[in-house]
Amino acid sequence: MGRRIAVCLAVLLVCGCPVKARAVSTSASAAILVDAASGRVLYEHNADSKMLIASTTKIMTALVAIRQGDLSDTVTVSRKAAYTEGSSMYLKEGETLTLETLLYGLMLCSGNDAAVAIAEHIGGSEAGFARLMNETAAELGMEHTSFANPNGLDHEKHYSTARDMAALACAAMENETLVRIVSTRTATIGGRTMTNHNKLLGYMEGCIGLKTGYTKAAGRTLVSCAERGGQRLVAVTLQDGNDWADHQALYAYGFSAYPARRLATLGQEVGQAAVRNGIQRAVPLAAAESFAWPAAEGESIRTEIRLDAPLAAPLAAGTRVGEAVFTLNGREIGRVGLLCGQYVAPRAESAMGTLKLGIQERHGRLR
Repeated sequence: MGRRIAVCLAVLLVCGCPVKARAVSTSASAAILVDAASGRVLYEHNADSKMLIASTTKIMTALVAIRQGDLSDTVTVSRKAAYTEGSSMYLKEGETLTLETLLYGLMLCSGNDAAVAIAEHIGGSEAGFARLMNETAAELGMEHTSFANPNGLDHEKHYSTARDMAALACAAMENETLVRIVSTRTATIGGRTMTNHNKLLGYMEGCIGLKTGYTKAAGRTLVSCAERGGQRLVAVTLQDGNDWADHQALYAYGFSAYPARRLATLGQEVGQAAVRNGIQRAVPLAAAESFAWPAAEGESIRTEIRLDAPLAAPLAAGTRVGEAVFTLNGREIGRVGLLCGQYVAPRAESAMGTLKLGIQERHGRLR
């Protein structure tokens, strides 16, 4: 009975009445809007074009630093870091700060000096740190990305795409430390008061980060993340002179046109399955985890309940017996394990028969 058995096929029509949203567009040369939990792309435009990304690079710098370093590490600012060109948190040569302070300067002030100080501390040099950045990019599936420095200054071997930057943002926003930093509007640390350049934190409800960027060649770049009702979306625009308005329009569209639909909730019943030889003919099947998917009005999601084998009593509550598989337009979008929702005792006659058989077997062995 190792072969999986499909015992029930049900169609779950996406219910509710989400507000119909008008089609959306942006002024960006490249853009994308993604549901962070599912990875579903809700809008895209030239999302795979390789482009300069300016200081949105610092999302990767911060992620690598947090993964590789310790927030309490003491970092001594080198002459090279102190005299780095561009935006700055105004570090001084020989100054000592914690890695955490530098991360605030990196993500709030967009400090190029902080980026170099972090890179030298974590990677030994900017080149060493760039290797770590590219290794992490490969790990995240950023196939069309190359990092040459930790701050985003223009370089022929420094580029990415809107799609790759969305993948980076989704990974970054799973890191609680990074979320805490990028969602901070103003911080005063060690006598420095640092204000976040990301104006979306004040412009729109639910914005929780991420990073702005600008060089003359790259134009305005912006990667952001917003959350409403437990649903988290990520937006990326590259070379966009109207990015603040465009990100707000993207989120208005995404949250209204593709609200997350809860298809399974941890511990709650997903369906039922027949039970042989039980005092009850069916047992409720509870979800082993929660699952949601962003779905537009009119889209239908099919839920197929698959059992590992036919169920027979006795059954202990909490026993894993199969999984629910969710599909949209014939494509699988997710699955969750299924547990027996309650104990199912065997029928009395079945239990008695089992007892008699056991006695006979023992009697035969004794003879």
